[in-house]
Amino acid sequence: MAVNFINEDRHPGKIKRKSLKKWLEDAIEKEGKKTGVTTIVFCSDEYLLKVNKEFLKRDYLTDVISFDYTKGEKISGDILISIERIQENARKNNVSYLEEIKRVMIHGILHLIGYNDNTKEKRKEMTRMEDLYLGTYKD
Repeated sequence: MAVNFINEDRHPGKIKRKSLKKWLEDAIEKEGKKTGVTTIVFCSDEYLLKVNKEFLKRDYLTDVISFDYTKGEKISGDILISIERIQENARKNNVSYLEEIKRVMIHGILHLIGYNDNTKEKRKEMTRMEDLYLGTYKD
């Protein structure tokens, strides 16, 4: 059981997959959960918009979508990430591309763990948890 990476129709560029995989798996463990099969799929805006429309009935661009297949304590799911949104958000938020992609990855993992961001308070907690785990990343 592990976190895996797939390039659908975009490549994320130079990222340290082994370090990122360990970091995400450690975060799952720190939350008291077990790592199941979790796949992070790198894709284009076009691909993610199609998925958003087809499966979630939402017609807008987003940076990440999580599909949760978790059973009990074993965290499993698919996390789809738009490389174009990551690049744009990094520029907009004045952070590095790597920092933004890590934030979106941990955001997806936190959703699978059970965190939500559908209210102002929950968004605040999600951001706090993202920041906490971003501070634990080791290259």
